[in-house]
Amino acid sequence: VSDSTIRLTGLKTSRWYPDTLRMVVYEDYATGNVYRFLTNDFTHSYLTIAELYRERWQVECFFKWIKQHLNIKAFYGTSQNAVYSQIWIAICDYLLLAIARKMFHIDQELYILSSVVGKVLFERKPLGELFIKPKRPMNDSDSDQLNLWGNFFGQ
Repeated sequence: VSDSTIRLTGLKTSRWYPDTLRMVVYEDYATGNVYRFLTNDFTHSYLTIAELYRERWQVECFFKWIKQHLNIKAFYGTSQNAVYSQIWIAICDYLLLAIARKMFHIDQELYILSSVVGKVLFERKPLGELFIKPKRPMNDSDSDQLNLWGNFFGQ
């Protein structure tokens, strides 16, 4: 745990940022991990800086989760309301699929369930029936289908 003022001394880095920086070293006692943060904020306490970066990391993890689990290829609007609306709709879609998966005891992953639902969205078939395996006839002779290869192989 330390709070110091530093200056970048590398050839490229000193040209990239010639001003002084603040390096906050913070140890998370719960995990034992030590974090080093560089900032140009000299007004807040080192604990506030560490907490802000920790919360920022939570936001980064949330967006990583969104990219991995929600089907958002691109945002259709640029306003804050448009982005929030699209994220909330995607989260609702994800949660509804998770609820359906649990209700109907579906073993497939959510992305497979999402794909199937997207393909049969406008069909009038209950969601629970989409993943029920069709019953096969017990005996091939019960089937009305002609036997194409039976005589060829001596069956």
